[in-house]
Amino acid sequence: MSTYDDNESKFIRKAKENPFVPVGMAGFFAIVGYRLLKLKNRGDTKMSVHLIHMRVAAQGFVVGAMTVGVLYSMYNEYIAKPREAQKAVQATEQHK
Repeated sequence: MSTYDDNESKFIRKAKENPFVPVGMAGFFAIVGYRLLKLKNRGDTKMSVHLIHMRVAAQGFVVGAMTVGVLYSMYNEYIAKPREAQKAVQATEQHK
């Protein structure tokens, strides 16, 4: 059974691996909080319409953060790491 510290370190490790996950979560909660505060000043808008707009905005932010995170990880995997490997190979060839 895992302890609280194990779960916390797992979250921190995952956040370091995928930095856009906490950004997506923070954006989701920020949008939901903002829209809940705006709830009392919604005017003639029906409650269901207001909640649908809130859900769409929050989900859109999360999907955007996930997309940016995937692009970031693809950049690291296919562009940044091969460049580092190529530089390492060139450095070893120069030392020969």
